[in-house]
Amino acid sequence: MSETRLPQGYRPVLGLYDTQKAIGLIKQIFEVKLCAALHLKRVTAPLFVDPAMGLNDDLSGVERPVSFEVPATGGTAQVVHSLAKWKRLALHQYGFRPGNGLVTDMNAIRRDEELDNLHSIYVDQWDWEKVITSAQRTEAFLHGVVQNIVYAISATLDELKWQFPDLSTTLRREVTFVTSQQLEDRWPALSPKQRENVIAREAGTVFIGGIGAPLRAGAPHDGRAPDYDDWSLNGDLLFWHAPLECAMELSSMGIRVDPAALDRQLTLSGHDERRALPFHKMLLAGELPLTIGGGIGQSRLCMLLLSKIHVGEVQVSLWDEATRLACAAAGVPLL
Repeated sequence: MSETRLPQGYRPVLGLYDTQKAIGLIKQIFEVKLCAALHLKRVTAPLFVDPAMGLNDDLSGVERPVSFEVPATGGTAQVVHSLAKWKRLALHQYGFRPGNGLVTDMNAIRRDEELDNLHSIYVDQWDWEKVITSAQRTEAFLHGVVQNIVYAISATLDELKWQFPDLSTTLRREVTFVTSQQLEDRWPALSPKQRENVIAREAGTVFIGGIGAPLRAGAPHDGRAPDYDDWSLNGDLLFWHAPLECAMELSSMGIRVDPAALDRQLTLSGHDERRALPFHKMLLAGELPLTIGGGIGQSRLCMLLLSKIHVGEVQVSLWDEATRLACAAAGVPLL
């Protein structure tokens, strides 16, 4: 059974018809604003990849990809978990130059996801990536990109509220930047998720940097694959979601590993065997461009801007019977 919370007295601001209309507007408006803010071009992307290329994302390392046989090729394919590595290879193959990048719709199946208000086995997000220079591999540059993304989100909310005046969602436009180590130092007795809730309630909009590497207490704030983000130049973007009274992670992003960072992180994580994969060999040889990128949850953004309490209100997925019955009884319509 999933862990679904249904706050007492919750009623959707928008009915089913207006919710569907609003979802379409959000996806249309935000993509335009994101492309303008980060100089991105929309491209098409794969639903599945060849596992032998090393392009799939293993997330925190325990999630099993959905695999299937392809008789026509004599091999297998994996449904993507994310496009973090594919995007970097695509930028190389398409000849993108520094300052420009790409964005695409990413649709994934995460079969091992624990279901709750914010999590589904179906994932939809804007996956984006852009080429940068070596001089831009800095924390200051990363923070500037994060702030521009938040401005695009806030501008999308402004246009949405003009179309739907009954919406009362508010967001803090200015981002508070902290590191996962600073959070551990401040609240050592709390779990990482508890720290996220406390800082998000306090700050409204927060970017937590330094995800993946062990903290001083011994464990990382959260898991992160060693072969796309540089653990010293990445982070998670969170908003305080008032209807659920919790932090909502909207984006995981960062400056990507250069050859030195990849070499270091593969050893630290115990994944030296990946050095033999085609993608990793190219990266270690310096054949791929330096990039920054991330994913921005489409359903999560719709939840946030429309003040919804369950991801099933803005996407179609599968839920256990207890969740369906509880939501129906509480007047929470699942699509």
